[in-house]
Amino acid sequence: MEMDKIPAEGYEITGLDIMGLKRSLSLKNISVIWKFIRSYFKAKQILKQFNPDCVIGTGGYASLAVLYAAGRKKLPSLIWEGNGYAGLTNKILAKRTTAICTGLPGMEKYFPKEKIHHTGNPVRKEILNLPDRNEAIRFFGLKSEDPIVFITGGSLGARTINECIQQNLDAFVSKGIQLIWQTGKNFQADVQNKSGIYSTVFLREMNMAYAACDLVISRAGALSISEIAVAGKPSVLVPSPNVTDDHQTKNALKLTEIHAAVLIQDSESRQNLTKEILALLGDVVKMNAMKTAVMRISKPRATEDIVDIIQKIQRK
Repeated sequence: MEMDKIPAEGYEITGLDIMGLKRSLSLKNISVIWKFIRSYFKAKQILKQFNPDCVIGTGGYASLAVLYAAGRKKLPSLIWEGNGYAGLTNKILAKRTTAICTGLPGMEKYFPKEKIHHTGNPVRKEILNLPDRNEAIRFFGLKSEDPIVFITGGSLGARTINECIQQNLDAFVSKGIQLIWQTGKNFQADVQNKSGIYSTVFLREMNMAYAACDLVISRAGALSISEIAVAGKPSVLVPSPNVTDDHQTKNALKLTEIHAAVLIQDSESRQNLTKEILALLGDVVKMNAMKTAVMRISKPRATEDIVDIIQKIQRK
């Protein structure tokens, strides 16, 4: 994806032909090792040509080759781990890198404590400055006196969440619960003759949705959690089961440990998600406590803090 998106924003990009290590015994790992060696020498060439003052890695196998090459050249480097569980690449690089920025707290079990900076994860500027709630509610054509739930599964959607919401639309409508529902492009919602429901495949105005809602239903990706925290919203998190090392569950647990969110496993969402939404909306005290808790881990200055650390290690 980035090979198209980055040039479209006006930046140059060079790709590395590299792939992930198979966690079980596999002949394909021979190809993985060979591709890493080739990528390492290509990374050395890139560093020589580009001559950077600092090198930043965000996880992934391409980062491994580039930061390993940077370490051999004694270049200052930084890795960013947005999740509550360290990926294999970042764990390998931790001893070689100059500084480590983490999106969530409690990462000392994975990285050297003296290198960790809990900066939080960068979020879009519009999330940092939410519009007036009444303005946002009017944008979606909803009512200010009734509770509003924002459901999002990302641009592709989340099938189990979507199916659960679709099956229980009548229950929400009958109780006066309004929905802002981003289904993603892989799901077609049937909301005909349903009042108080704003449904769309893709929502560009995420800031409006966060400003309008009382409760967020979401997957548990690192950036989604950071947006929820900055927006100061209680949430029900349904981690995707189709991610490496089940890291979304580990992300969600970071919030449930401080009582800032409710975790429902994907396999249990059809049975429990609607019941949990209704229970939370009926418990104002718990919702307020969750909001207070999530704001404690909010890091609205994440981007600035990461840049400050980059500048410091570069000067050193």
